[in-house]
Amino acid sequence: MEPQKRSPLLEVKGNIELKRPLVKAPSRLPLPGSRFKRGLDQMEDALEPEKKRTRGLGTATKFATSYPRAPALTTVPQAQGQTAAPKVPKKTAPRCSTAVATVLKNQKPGPAVPAKKPGTAAPPKPGGKKPSKRPAWDLKGQLCDLNAELKCYRERTQTLDQENQQLQDQLREAQQQAMALGAERRTLDGELARVRAQAEQGQQELGHLHARVLELEAWLGTQEGLVQELQKEQLELQEERRVLVIQLEEQERRLQVSEAALSDSQAEVTSLRQEAAAQAALLAERGERLHGLEMDRRRLHNQLQELKGNIRVFCRVRPVLPGEPTPPPGFLLFPSGPGVPSDPPTHLSLFRSDERRGTLSGMPAAPTRHDFSFDRVFPPGSGQDEVFEEIAMLVQSALDGYPVCIFAYGQTGSGKTFTMEGGPGGDPQVEGLIPRALRHLFSVAGDLSSQGWTYSFVASYVEIYNETVRDLLATGTRKGQGGDCEIRRAGPGSEELVVTNARYVPVSCEKEVEALLHLARQNRAVARTAQNERSSRSHSVFQLQISGEHTGRGLQCGAPLNLVDLAGSERLDPGLALGPGERERLRETQAINSSLSTLGLVIMALSNKESHVPYRNSKLTYLLQNSLGGSAKMLMFVNISPLEENVSESLNSLRFASKVNQCVIGTAQANKK
Repeated sequence: MEPQKRSPLLEVKGNIELKRPLVKAPSRLPLPGSRFKRGLDQMEDALEPEKKRTRGLGTATKFATSYPRAPALTTVPQAQGQTAAPKVPKKTAPRCSTAVATVLKNQKPGPAVPAKKPGTAAPPKPGGKKPSKRPAWDLKGQLCDLNAELKCYRERTQTLDQENQQLQDQLREAQQQAMALGAERRTLDGELARVRAQAEQGQQELGHLHARVLELEAWLGTQEGLVQELQKEQLELQEERRVLVIQLEEQERRLQVSEAALSDSQAEVTSLRQEAAAQAALLAERGERLHGLEMDRRRLHNQLQELKGNIRVFCRVRPVLPGEPTPPPGFLLFPSGPGVPSDPPTHLSLFRSDERRGTLSGMPAAPTRHDFSFDRVFPPGSGQDEVFEEIAMLVQSALDGYPVCIFAYGQTGSGKTFTMEGGPGGDPQVEGLIPRALRHLFSVAGDLSSQGWTYSFVASYVEIYNETVRDLLATGTRKGQGGDCEIRRAGPGSEELVVTNARYVPVSCEKEVEALLHLARQNRAVARTAQNERSSRSHSVFQLQISGEHTGRGLQCGAPLNLVDLAGSERLDPGLALGPGERERLRETQAINSSLSTLGLVIMALSNKESHVPYRNSKLTYLLQNSLGGSAKMLMFVNISPLEENVSESLNSLRFASKVNQCVIGTAQANKK
């Protein structure tokens, strides 16, 4: 028994409900969307073989033709021998399936076309009568029958095409409705997910609110306890308020008494204000007077220094060091001057014995006495504090705006570096002139600050080695390099001289000065000589630029303070054998003697008022140009050794110092603005 075929609409409905695609069975009708159409010509072509076969037989054979099958949408055919698949029970489908079923139900089904099996006889004619058998020779009649049958087939084909078109239109509408319902379903699914998310969020918020309620209940309990405590505190405060009211009344009574006393005090304050105004006027008057006295002090101080001489020479004899031979008695004498014997010594007598000279009797000649007179002579027992006390007033002149230059001159080992920088170990008793001078300047500048003066100090420390300027404050890779330091003008038209690529360090306390001196000792060029184990082979120049300003009166002053430790002055030994080290010492000695000779020539030219002063003949005199002549004040320490073996070098140093002491430079002028 042939299995029962399902209707195409039921197949579409089932596929939609089961959410599976449609499967089309083989059909001769064109599928939806296909462009294939059967026409009359195609039907004639299909009948043409039957005509030819009929003619060939030559007998009146009845055409065994069959009607074409009606197109149908079926599922995939089952295998031979199997029964029809049972009907799938309906499942609970989305709203879209119900809508499709409703649409299909409302649609009118087309006329059903029974399907014929292959090989069956042709259907009867429209009249209901069975066609009579025509003879074989009646080809015309057979042709008429065939044309009539062809006409029936054409009508049937047109009917089936119309039904097929209707079914395709219905199918497209169903598909469109299915797509719309699917979109609606997706929208509803999204809304459902959103509603579920909102529900979950609401559940979470509900949990949070529940926790918040518990927390608020706990807080409420705490607040209730706090309220009870506050009520207790309120009672205490009320009691305290009652006490305060009593105290307030007492204070009001006291206030009345105080107001009465205040009125008396106001009258007294008015009197005091009047007195303060008078005192302020008196203070201003005394300030003017103090300023005038300060100006008079500076003027008198400068006159005193000029009376002492703008070029002064001090002689200092160092003590005999441990291990050195004791000089013979009377080798050095310090006779008193024409004044009071208690006055500081200013004369020095040196006795020199010459073994080459003798008398006719063969006895050695009497020693030759050499007398020298200076502004001050310091015997071997003089301390550093005594030496500085003599130059403290000169150092203070730098604060007043006068350039000051202090030299330490003498042979190697005579105590020049000790005089300027002091001894090692940081002992305050052996501090040199440089740290003492800066301490004195800082102290005086602090005292003058009460009068409206403010001072700034900038320090530099260089050495001149073989006519090359080196920065003693250099650090890192620049230590010991002097090729990049040159003496230049500070600017176009400026008379101030600066050293390029040298460090200029602002200083304001003693600790900073000590650090600079320690660094300079490490960088200075020293070498062993015949006179000293560690001899300075260069001129060191410590420069302190002082700038002062009185903002209230619009006054300014500035001047440099130069503290110079000259290299050892030794004469060359013509019989000295020159090795590699001696050649280096020879070049150093030549450079040192040349610069010292230039220094003497400059001082002589300034004393003689010559038109040309050879400052540029030496780096030393060129650097100190502004501190040697004109408005400068100069002081030279000539340091000598107490040993008899150094008498020749001592005499040379004393003679050079005597020449300098005889020079007189014009009146100094302060650098004021």
